[in-house]
Amino acid sequence: MAITAKQVKELRDVTGAGMMDCKKALQETDGDLEKAVDFLRSKGAAKAAKREAKSANEGTIGTYIHHNGKVGVMVQVNCETDFVAKTDDFLQLAKDLAMHIASAAPLALSIDDLPQEDIEREKNVYLAQVAEEGKPEQIREKIVEGKLRKWFEDVALLEQPFVKDTDRKVGQLITEVSARTGEKIEVARFARFQIGG
Repeated sequence: MAITAKQVKELRDVTGAGMMDCKKALQETDGDLEKAVDFLRSKGAAKAAKREAKSANEGTIGTYIHHNGKVGVMVQVNCETDFVAKTDDFLQLAKDLAMHIASAAPLALSIDDLPQEDIEREKNVYLAQVAEEGKPEQIREKIVEGKLRKWFEDVALLEQPFVKDTDRKVGQLITEVSARTGEKIEVARFARFQIGG
């Protein structure tokens, strides 16, 4: 079956995937748009992982001001091309991330961005807690590791449960949008401002 440019454009508009990927998906699914979307989604997660080495020099700044005017956020979300930077999916991701940051107040982008002294301080507090609770020596490290993991979920943006769907972490949300668009997407930086408390 010959795939038309119109079909490719239609699939590209729906998914944000590249032209060649759309054409291949349509060929694989005999021109069935819905099956082609599913085909791209199934391939997308694997491709997103492969794109880690690519540079993401395009993107947008997502903003959010809370209704009381006391909390504001700016987040820079990058992708590979200007085309994807203008898609509704990508722009919605930037808005959602800004709103999430306003609500969840992360201290850092990822675990690697947390100051080592902060991690050590938390670990020492947890070690003191489990010792105070009289936990057996051989299980103290495991308990502390679990408490540290929970703390990472509280303070590292990519580890936090997404406020609009707590079954997914923010990092998973970004990977899903990356898979749908076929491009590397990353949060470059963010700033959260709060007046008072």
